[in-house]
Amino acid sequence: MSHPLPDHVRCLEVRRDDLAATRVVDDPAPVLRQGQALLRVERFGLTANNVTYAVTGDTIGYWRFFPAAQGWGRVPAWGFAEVVAGDVDGLETGTRVFGYLPMSTHLLVEPTKVSERGFTDGAAHRAELPAPYNSYRRVDADPLYSPDAENLQTLLLPLYMTSFVLEDYLVDNEWFTAEQVVMSSGSAKTTIGTAMLASRRVSRPTIIALTSPHNADLVASLGCYDDVVTYDELGTLDAERPTTYVDVAGDAGLRARVHELFADTLRHSCAVGMSHWDAPHRAAVTGPRPTFFFAPAQIGKRVGDWGGEEYQKKLTEAWTFLRDATAPWLDVHERTGIEDAEDAYHRLLAGQVGGREAAVIRP
Repeated sequence: MSHPLPDHVRCLEVRRDDLAATRVVDDPAPVLRQGQALLRVERFGLTANNVTYAVTGDTIGYWRFFPAAQGWGRVPAWGFAEVVAGDVDGLETGTRVFGYLPMSTHLLVEPTKVSERGFTDGAAHRAELPAPYNSYRRVDADPLYSPDAENLQTLLLPLYMTSFVLEDYLVDNEWFTAEQVVMSSGSAKTTIGTAMLASRRVSRPTIIALTSPHNADLVASLGCYDDVVTYDELGTLDAERPTTYVDVAGDAGLRARVHELFADTLRHSCAVGMSHWDAPHRAAVTGPRPTFFFAPAQIGKRVGDWGGEEYQKKLTEAWTFLRDATAPWLDVHERTGIEDAEDAYHRLLAGQVGGREAAVIRP
């Protein structure tokens, strides 16, 4: 299906120093040069993962992917897009891809390394950014793609890819010799996916979820955790057992409590996300220094260990398992337009999105 070229590009922006301040802006339609292509954004997902991108936009560089006016940022998202214009060898109009997108109606890219599998955005401002975020996979050559699961891929694939790599990182390091793994934000999809993969292993530590009281029943019902403990019950955990802490919440106060409780028995503290975006993120801790988990580094290691084909095979198997296990309990809401994306974003920030629901935006 062909689509008319836009007379403007509509974008959602947030204040980099106040994530609750947002605006919708209209950029002029881009003028394409040779070697550029215009993508029409078909759909993107909104989850706590996007909030993590915003919270760490300056420290990790997520704001650099899709530049905005001074003081403003465009929160990255994952989703599907279609090539609607351009003059790039090997990239025909109508090609559909999956990848990293702004919360906008369109994206101008400079495709390089074009192949039957996809391309890389070679725009100068993205040159120093992690390669996995610059790659766009052709839908017609993607082993992870299923035509009847586009919404699930939009919402879950980025999170469950992190789950796959995170669980593998823990296994690769022999769980840091822990007898139990305590995971914060037990209702977050990344945490759930990691626990679901770990639960399939015969030999593994005990997997414990930390969560809020209002999410406790949901988290327990998933069946992937050996135990579910609310944040106010943290002190009931066995502090004598060697423990690895996987921090998806990013709550510095909680992290300090975990470190203080386990003290000398804390084998490793792994910082993964910031689902508790409005909590303090920095505080002094006792015990091991928290280590930021950077998924692209583990991906690179495993591609080196296994080879690209074997890595893709393992990822595809894990993704298929996690997608099919999640579909029965996840309630997906489709919304239309950038203004709806703005509303859905604010609901996320306000903690109004339940663990069983998620939003897909068709801009």
